Amino acid sequence: MIDYNRYSWWRTTFSIHGTALPLSLSRVVIFLLYSILIQAIYELGLDTGMFSDAHFLGIDPAGHAVLGSLIGFLIVFRINASNARYWEGRSHWGALINSSRNLVRFASQYTSNADELANLVTGYVICLRNLLQGSRDLEEAKLYLPESASRQAAAFGNPATGLSLAISEWIRGNFSRGALDSTMVRHLEDLVGRLVDAQGGCEKIQKTPLPFVYVSMVKQLILIYLTTLPVVLCERCGWWSPVLMAAISLGMFGLEEASVEIEDPFGTEDNCLDLRACTMTIARDTAQLAAAGAIQNGNA
Repeated sequence: MIDYNRYSWWRTTFSIHGTALPLSLSRVVIFLLYSILIQAIYELGLDTGMFSDAHFLGIDPAGHAVLGSLIGFLIVFRINASNARYWEGRSHWGALINSSRNLVRFASQYTSNADELANLVTGYVICLRNLLQGSRDLEEAKLYLPESASRQAAAFGNPATGLSLAISEWIRGNFSRGALDSTMVRHLEDLVGRLVDAQGGCEKIQKTPLPFVYVSMVKQLILIYLTTLPVVLCERCGWWSPVLMAAISLGMFGLEEASVEIEDPFGTEDNCLDLRACTMTIARDTAQLAAAGAIQNGNA
């Protein structure tokens, strides 16, 4: 995720990195050259008398404007749908951060081994982050996990699910030793359930893209609109039509590419969520909560 100054208008306007321009530039250039070709054919046809100044291919500008309005509405709808997925993904990771803090904070006040729980929670969110980004690699998570938990995570198709079981086993172990009563266990398991709910919400976003029939239709209508636009513009705008074509195609392709990039908020592109920063926040806060609880228990 790109961290930028929201109040720096000029710097944001003229930025290249992280914008849709690099993603859509090749298509913009193709349609710019196409518009130049159409304009050249039109001008040549006028000079040679192949057709009149009033009629080129007879495309009605009013109908073309209606199609453009429809496409604009569809693109806005697609952007809103992608942004909703992006915000929902961030909300789930906010829930993961809050539940992790509450889980370890509560455990640190009533148990003497909250540091083990903090490590399990950190390993859990690292495995979840890797899974959302298409990897089952456990090397980073193993830095926080005991050998038994690492083996358990590796045995599951979803390593994060295996570690959620390890967290519940930690709770059961402390209950068996008398460090926790049934009410405390119920509270801790409720927090574990919130972690798993957030995990399921993230997996839902990752595994359920926008319907292909809708996405493909938007692309097809953009192609039809931009293919016929130079024919409409050439009679009215002359050699300014390629300039207008470049601006309009940049707007359409750029907005469509922006929606594609944020549709999956868990990727590794520039505008995706910074899941590494989220996991490091959880690792830092849970470790500090466990350490503070150990100091308080020692003083008591």
